[in-house]
Amino acid sequence: MGKYLVWFLLLCVFILSPFVGAVELEMAEIFDFSTLASSIFFELRVPRVLFAFFAGVILALSGLLFQTLFRNALMTPYTLGISSGAVLGAGVAIKLGLGSLFFGLGAIHLFGFFGALFSVFLLLYLSKFLKNAHHESLLLLGIALSLFYTSALMIVFYLGSAIQNDMLIRFTMGSLSVIGWQNPIMVGFIAAVLLSAVYIYRFELQLLGISDESAKLKGLDTKKTTRVLLVVSSFAIGTLVSISGPIGFVGLITPHIVAKLHPCTVNRRIMKTALLGGLFLVFCDTITRALSTQSELPIGIITALIGGPFFIYLIMRKK
Repeated sequence: MGKYLVWFLLLCVFILSPFVGAVELEMAEIFDFSTLASSIFFELRVPRVLFAFFAGVILALSGLLFQTLFRNALMTPYTLGISSGAVLGAGVAIKLGLGSLFFGLGAIHLFGFFGALFSVFLLLYLSKFLKNAHHESLLLLGIALSLFYTSALMIVFYLGSAIQNDMLIRFTMGSLSVIGWQNPIMVGFIAAVLLSAVYIYRFELQLLGISDESAKLKGLDTKKTTRVLLVVSSFAIGTLVSISGPIGFVGLITPHIVAKLHPCTVNRRIMKTALLGGLFLVFCDTITRALSTQSELPIGIITALIGGPFFIYLIMRKK
């Protein structure tokens, strides 16, 4: 009964979220397309809710993917430094003042993607030097890598102008504020690609979640499968971070909540994890817009406030 209540409440928040904000909207004015209320609703709030939902799908699926592949409950792109690599790449693009590069593709998006991808391959390379590929050691490598990226980003801050530094500060706090439908459509497409890839490899992922040896006995090319899934996930995370900035702990929290609500195999939790991740981030974003503050509270702060204690709980439980 409790799990159905959780889903029901999150769905209610998703439906009501477009009506929450600094400006109160009258229902009669929303569907009068000549009014300001209609523009606010259809050009700002609905795109933002969908953007938050698709971003949550990407973060939750990436968390499930990393926790399964590395068989560690603490593994996410955020804790492994992959998000930090994407932030550094995007920060370099902001510092260089780059705009569109090829066919309208944003330099910030491209640099963010390559920052995430570089971090993945660097972690895979460094993991070769770990005895028996201890995943706890890999987690420490990710944390060290994240600290290195943070230091490099501080150098970008030091060399940047006041305007660039202001952009970087706001960027590193995370934001789901969008205008129009371009970003929600793009992130929605990327979320669909990631969901499709994870679902196609769902049985391989189930085997990899047990052990590499059992997967190899079934004739699975573990290295190829792992690389494909990590590259697709890095592309999704890199692109998302380059648009919204880093949003931590969503990929850590949601797979564990789904595992508690629905204790079943990994391949049966994929869709539930994607849906809960989207609804959870919409819930967090609704909180930021519901608070009566002079300026909007960054989404990254809300997820960190929720995810930080949860991260400590997981560490204490693992002992």
